[in-house]
Amino acid sequence: MLIPFPFAFLFGGALVDMWAGISGRSRWHRSARDMTTLGLGSAVVAAVPGLVDYLTAVPPQSSAHTRATRHMIANLTAVGLFATARLGRLDSSRRPASWRLASELAGAGLLAVGGWLGGTLVSRNQISVDHRYANAGKWRVERIPAERLQGRRIEVSVSDLEPDQMKLVLVGDRRIVVGRTDDGYVAFDDRCTHKGGPLSDGVLACDTVQCPWHGSQFDVGSGAVRRGPATTPIQTYEVVEIPALTRPDRRAELAEQRS
Repeated sequence: MLIPFPFAFLFGGALVDMWAGISGRSRWHRSARDMTTLGLGSAVVAAVPGLVDYLTAVPPQSSAHTRATRHMIANLTAVGLFATARLGRLDSSRRPASWRLASELAGAGLLAVGGWLGGTLVSRNQISVDHRYANAGKWRVERIPAERLQGRRIEVSVSDLEPDQMKLVLVGDRRIVVGRTDDGYVAFDDRCTHKGGPLSDGVLACDTVQCPWHGSQFDVGSGAVRRGPATTPIQTYEVVEIPALTRPDRRAELAEQRS
């Protein structure tokens, strides 16, 4: 977790600057400036995994995506305010201008808001939290060509799944969950109809998938809602099993056999 470093340096630097101005201890302004410099550097480093999570771990078209966007905007704006206040501040022994202190205080406030949003993403939306249930298997993501999805029919390899296990299949910008039940293989959209939670990260048991965010349950065969708060069914697909393919010529051979 890299977030505590920029938060501590930037937020702490703003408080030290304010206390130095109130107490008249000009030397503390130098410490505040150095803390701001360290905070800006660590913020750049911390932004890299944050951007990766935003692009890969946060489900699109969900409440978490909206919250993550606000989290990103709050943090970027805060960093911009601190960078503006730090720019051109060469004489660290003098009290900074009032507008610089105002920028730091505004940045500190935005950091607090961004921190609250980030904590909510982890605790409520469970972003970057691995809570796999017993025998759920390793988290798996597979990307397949668009031609394997035709209407409500999907062609995919399922040999790596055991009963009550799921994997996420990416078809272009579509996210589809493929799972195995005692009655066979199932597929459905990776989006809870309540708040857009990732069903691939939920629990599959007794032909039912449960959303990890608010507990909505759906029948994986028909898509019907078995338990709310969701009220709208999920989209389901017919699964056509194909063996795992590693060679292009083998893929062409199987296509000819199917035709």
